[in-house]
Amino acid sequence: MRKFSLLTIALILSIKLPSQKKGLFDPVALWGVSHPFAAAKIQKINRQCLSIYNQKELKQRLDSFSSGGQLDAFRHVFFMAAFHQKVKAKKLRKLGRAHENKNYRQFLKGETPGEWQHDSLSMVMDLHNNEVAFGLKSETQLLSLEELKEKVIQCLLKGEALIMKRNRKGQLLKCDNTVLKPEDYGHVWYIPKCLVSSNQALAD
Repeated sequence: MRKFSLLTIALILSIKLPSQKKGLFDPVALWGVSHPFAAAKIQKINRQCLSIYNQKELKQRLDSFSSGGQLDAFRHVFFMAAFHQKVKAKKLRKLGRAHENKNYRQFLKGETPGEWQHDSLSMVMDLHNNEVAFGLKSETQLLSLEELKEKVIQCLLKGEALIMKRNRKGQLLKCDNTVLKPEDYGHVWYIPKCLVSSNQALAD
């Protein structure tokens, strides 16, 4: 009875308030309601991962692009690989899809946080990088988080993850190497960015 009550309360709290547009559910919160024990494990691991992700050396060893760059790819692969040490891939795959679903709903409502607009290729990139993390389990199951960090960095430098193509000025590029200006596309889900392997050098 108590378990049912807690889950019911969590479900109610996950619903958007009437003052917000469309009254949509938060897909990530709903995932947590459906997988309470996995969610509790992830919360604990997430705190530990954040301390490593915030290390200054990462921006020196990778690039400094937290959206669409190696740092972004590292975040997805590292966090998901760390979660996968304790939680099954099937549940984490659902979590990843819920996160992207939430991003898409935010896009539809014009609620994209920060300067980085959610778009179709960002979703493809993130879901691919999540899968890279799941594929590492046999090699990383018993590693410490510091050891896992090194494994993920090597994975990125081998080109196993995806990032957005950029030039040395940090500008996004289309696949024909012309500069892409996101502001030219406005509120559009498909923007012709270019996905490349995570070891590709910045273009001249």
